[in-house]
Amino acid sequence: MRALRAGWRLLRALVHALVGLSTILFVFPRSDAQERQAHVQAWARGMLRVLGIGLEVRGQPPAQGPMLLVSNHISWLDILVLHAARYCRFVSKSEVRHWPLIGTLATGAGTLYIERASRRDALRVVHQMAASLQAGDVLAVFPEGTTSDGIDLLPFHANLIQAALSANAPALPVALQFVDTATGARSLSPCYIGDDTLVSSLWRTLSGPAITAVVCFGDAQRPEGRDRRAWAAELREAVQALRSG
Repeated sequence: MRALRAGWRLLRALVHALVGLSTILFVFPRSDAQERQAHVQAWARGMLRVLGIGLEVRGQPPAQGPMLLVSNHISWLDILVLHAARYCRFVSKSEVRHWPLIGTLATGAGTLYIERASRRDALRVVHQMAASLQAGDVLAVFPEGTTSDGIDLLPFHANLIQAALSANAPALPVALQFVDTATGARSLSPCYIGDDTLVSSLWRTLSGPAITAVVCFGDAQRPEGRDRRAWAAELREAVQALRSG
């Protein structure tokens, strides 16, 4: 029965993704920025429902930008979950742009792309992020640089934090967790680490017990003269506190 349920959800998710693609192709060209953002958030919430994943939002999402959301990173689900909680533009590895269907959806949602192995490209993206923040956008980054098991918090890389310093924009710590809906215990089903593949993680998530994504928004911080490394360390402490709260 679990396999049948997972298969049905997977089929519905594909249909929902195609609906998102049609929205980008045919609705976005005649929509303004605010309308596109509302479409993205509604689509993300719809996809969580299709996948059978609950959403719990704690704290107060930012009402407006400029704001840099700084979050821990657990799963391929994280971007979907954050979009469902509060629309934001993401910084993602450049390979995502070329993934079938997913790349078009990510680009349509306003994703900025970075060549992670290139220092020069990192500088380009930081400048692009700073310009986006100065324009009033809400951006989101995963400064761990990779996914973790959600139990431990990896060190935060400070490079992308520079964008908030350059734009003199606030940063807001965000903590993501996945819990068993019935028991409230931490769920490792959505993890995407080590030898996990996207397919195995997706199937484990869809066929296992129901889970809820918990998004905890903290308090915004101003740069206040800190350098990027010091600020990254303090933001990491804030995310850790939200995870423990």
